Amino acid sequence: MATHDPAPEYAGRMSFWGVTGAVLAALGVLAGALGAHALKASLTPAGLSAFETAVRYQIFHALALIVIAVLLERPRHGAVAGAAWVLLVGIVFFSGSLYLLTLTSMRWPGPFTPVGGLCFMIGWLSLAWGLWPRRPAGGA
Repeated sequence: MATHDPAPEYAGRMSFWGVTGAVLAALGVLAGALGAHALKASLTPAGLSAFETAVRYQIFHALALIVIAVLLERPRHGAVAGAAWVLLVGIVFFSGSLYLLTLTSMRWPGPFTPVGGLCFMIGWLSLAWGLWPRRPAGGA
């Protein structure tokens, strides 16, 4: 029985995005547990809500990275891998800034939150572009 063996360059990208997504999802679960138990008493309701938003977006987009890893099992348009990079930057900027804003007294990360949200939107649109059906070169 033959097994499917993707080209090495695609296999490397699959592994990277799959592992990255899985680790970020696990860290999101850890952060969610931290917020639900250890931080609940020390954060304001608004702070806890912002922290929960960071966790939710982190996990959601980590799962998207895992899906992209599966999509990269076959050769795809470069925008698919590009979407993964932009979503990763979005997780760092969006969730990271919310974590810093809620867990520290720092205020400078605030402007990074909407930049992260913009990265999420660009990442999803890049994924759509990369998955959009195209005619084969030279086809009618």
